[in-house]
Amino acid sequence: MATLSRLSLSPAEQQDLIATAHELADAARMATLLHFRKPDLSADSKETARFDPVTVADRLSEERMRAILAHRRPQDAILGEEYGRHAGTSGLTWVLDPIDGTRGYLSGTPTWGVLISVADEGGPIYGIIDQPYIGERFEGGFGLSRVVGPQGGADLRARPPRPLTQAILMTTFPEVGTADEGAAFRRVAAGAKLVRYGTDCYAYALIAAGTIDLVIEAGLQAYDVQAPIAVIEAAGGIVTDWTGGPCHQGGRVLAAANAAIHAEALALLNR
Repeated sequence: MATLSRLSLSPAEQQDLIATAHELADAARMATLLHFRKPDLSADSKETARFDPVTVADRLSEERMRAILAHRRPQDAILGEEYGRHAGTSGLTWVLDPIDGTRGYLSGTPTWGVLISVADEGGPIYGIIDQPYIGERFEGGFGLSRVVGPQGGADLRARPPRPLTQAILMTTFPEVGTADEGAAFRRVAAGAKLVRYGTDCYAYALIAAGTIDLVIEAGLQAYDVQAPIAVIEAAGGIVTDWTGGPCHQGGRVLAAANAAIHAEALALLNR
């Protein structure tokens, strides 16, 4: 479900937002790689009931992005995972996840990423999914839909329709939220050809790249999903909540490569 900008942005303004987003991604890439796979890396937990890690790299990554925004775009608001909200006057909000997949980062796996988006009141209008260790950057919005990485650059295009029995479905945690949410996920998973776990934001990038069909998750925050929404929608995919409505504030998320597989999964989630 595409979200339309409520603001009229000139081509020059759009280019400035794109350039700023890439500067943020460059800074976050450097900050996160400083600590990745270092033997002395440790983590605090943001919760007591479960291990919800935050590392020095999460904090440094967001601090460096916020410093750039304070210089380049002081009129814009910010919503970041580690340091919360900062008010602005422009009607635009930068939504930042300095490390999406801190558990993976802490474990040394390479599929964590940095999520950067800019949104108006209707939701994200441009986003980046950056994979610092792999060296891939996916972007979408303002007429762009592309990836640049070790194999060069390419346009992004979500996969065309195929039935669920031929589809690849991904999620981060096998539990997928509450018991009821997990049961709904398993109804879809039971009909899929292949189900894979644990790739965090990289799964959303793979929808945009055209290699998988579905991502289903629950319990997300705005900073988890806004960049993926922008990237996937620019590539022709669909991202909604489990009722088919907007999900840019987080919650339950169904990301699909096309309308047909989205409808098939949505029907099973709500059976």
